[in-house]
Amino acid sequence: MPTLQSRFCVALFVAGVSMSAFADPMSPVGTWQTIDDKTNQPKSLVSISEKDGVISGTVEKIVDPAKQDSTCDKCASDDPRKDKPVIGMTILTGLKKEGENVYGGGRILDPNNGKTYNAKVTVIDGGKKLEMRGSILFFGRTQTWIRVN
Repeated sequence: MPTLQSRFCVALFVAGVSMSAFADPMSPVGTWQTIDDKTNQPKSLVSISEKDGVISGTVEKIVDPAKQDSTCDKCASDDPRKDKPVIGMTILTGLKKEGENVYGGGRILDPNNGKTYNAKVTVIDGGKKLEMRGSILFFGRTQTWIRVN
């Protein structure tokens, strides 16, 4: 006969599986593989989370072993991320839902050049991809990120 503790563990497991089944596939929340827009090669893994309706993203991994110890040495001197490790750094901040599958009004930091851009993300391809748009005024670039989980 199962103990109360084992029943509780099974109930928690079933609840967790049920909750993941109801997760919104068109949400940007999850882990994304960034793709270098010049080389089309994987660059990093960014974990996007949501708290109180605000989306943010943190670098979890850098693919290139030679760049594992990278720091934001080109960040502005008044940026608290200046000279901090890129792995673990929050580079995407302040995004809020603007429409169906669209989140904007935030900022994204490019640790390679230390510049911060206006950010907008759009979840596409049934939630498998994310269009990341970084811009200053009318100038910008768009990258397509691939969902890892």
